[in-house]
Amino acid sequence: MKKIIILIIGVVVILSSIDVVAQSDTLVKICTKHLGSPFISDGQQYKALLNGDEIAEFHATFYGGSTYRVVGASGLNEGNLVFSVYDIERNLLFSNRDYQNTSFWDFKFNSTIDCIIEAELDAKNLDSGFALLLIGFKQ
Repeated sequence: MKKIIILIIGVVVILSSIDVVAQSDTLVKICTKHLGSPFISDGQQYKALLNGDEIAEFHATFYGGSTYRVVGASGLNEGNLVFSVYDIERNLLFSNRDYQNTSFWDFKFNSTIDCIIEAELDAKNLDSGFALLLIGFKQ
């Protein structure tokens, strides 16, 4: 009996892992369609599993004179993720909420700046799910 329970738990864990990988792959596909030439990814995936009104926080440094693109997604459709960019003093620099939750934003800073990027689910569309942000810079 104990072996059967362990086997069932193992199968559940494996099936859950497959679902997580599939969700992640879908989000990467959604994001990368907005991060093609002339933009190059910084090579990182900023991911978080969010429930309800949770907010994920990511930190990034943007170098002066470079043009960047932030791309975000959650769920199977675009517009499910709200992301906001703040300076380190929490002054709001951009929120896609002001632009119908657009999936990406291009920007350029005159000088190097450390930023905080917050991501949250649009409660009208999703109540839980993975959030994925990608950052790219223009060649």
